[in-house]
Amino acid sequence: MSRVAIMTDSASDLPASTAARAGIVVVPLEVSFGEERFTAGVDLTTEDFWKRMTAPDAPFPKTAAASAGQFRTAYDEAFAAGADAVVCITVAGTLSGTLKSASIARDDLKADQPEREVIVVDSGSASMGEGVLALMATELAAEGRTAADIAAVVEDRKSDLNLYIALDTLEYLKRGGRISGTKAAVGTLLSVKPIITIRDGAVDSVESVRTRSKARERVLELLSERPVERIAVLHTMADDVDGFRDELVRRVRGGIDPTHVSSQPVGPSVGPHLGPGGIGAVVLYAR
Repeated sequence: MSRVAIMTDSASDLPASTAARAGIVVVPLEVSFGEERFTAGVDLTTEDFWKRMTAPDAPFPKTAAASAGQFRTAYDEAFAAGADAVVCITVAGTLSGTLKSASIARDDLKADQPEREVIVVDSGSASMGEGVLALMATELAAEGRTAADIAAVVEDRKSDLNLYIALDTLEYLKRGGRISGTKAAVGTLLSVKPIITIRDGAVDSVESVRTRSKARERVLELLSERPVERIAVLHTMADDVDGFRDELVRRVRGGIDPTHVSSQPVGPSVGPHLGPGGIGAVVLYAR
């Protein structure tokens, strides 16, 4: 039986405990607050990130892609540990240079050791949109599927993935360069709560709702439009996350076991672009 190692990056927002249990290697991105630089999940926990993010007069955090060197080290270590192949699922290439780094490292390894098989897959998403695909990949690897088979399934199921999250403001997405200043300005002037998604690797504003409660309700409606196979609830230090999760599980079709629905804060690699107060989820629609 082949042994395929599954990798992703810290923009997947996989909790360390979840990644460890699944055997997923997480390559970290860099986060900086002014002159202070940190490695996401290594010397900057999610809790510490949000304390810094919401501190008065805190500098706006910036993220940087994981380097090709980090991926090359991760690949080498996976093969040294006995892997026959690696499937690496990254944050959307349109949102970060991390995909390029993973690909450069793959090509570098191939030049040195042509027999090594590394397949890099662009998730087309971020946060647990990426994480859900990585978790699926580990299940396929456990079945003994080849790296090519696993990558093909992940590529195919990307179209069934959706993410909706209601934010307090678009300002953080604007400052992080993920949306235009015009879109952010309109939302600010109208004092609305924007709902965003990621489509084909691009952040898109779906709707703008007048109040937080109405935005929450609309996100629930959007997420439960189709039968669901998997759910991962996301928030950026929002209130009543458990209530949101329970209501979402109640509404979705597909017989989701509530104990299998994760719920965690967005981490340092994605959080700077969303800001505090957001709530939503990633769903993988059933076929």
